[in-house]
Amino acid sequence: MRVHCTSTDADGRKIVTRYGNSELGWNHFTHRHNIKKCAILNAALKDKVDRNDGHGRLEYDGVAIRTGGSPAQVKFVVIVQYTRKTKDGRYDAGRGQKIGVINAFCRNQPNNKCPAWMNQ
Repeated sequence: MRVHCTSTDADGRKIVTRYGNSELGWNHFTHRHNIKKCAILNAALKDKVDRNDGHGRLEYDGVAIRTGGSPAQVKFVVIVQYTRKTKDGRYDAGRGQKIGVINAFCRNQPNNKCPAWMNQ
């Protein structure tokens, strides 16, 4: 699967976001959850892991802040599968590769969909 974005977290992990499909990766969350910029993912991925299941699933929390006339704050999550294969074994990134970002979404928003202002 082709890579759309790359980032490095605080622990030095190189994390890719692949184009993917309707189930995982960029093509999953860009439409479903309205995240359309690599910079949004990178804002969360540059910090330390917030949750680690010990089996390669890493979760990074982020906060988007809008300033100006109508300020707002939205919490979002980026989920990474930092293993060669997905948990269900259906996807394989290839020898020496990691799956990368499988999902990203906003918390406490209708359908976990991020507001349009985050993509400006």
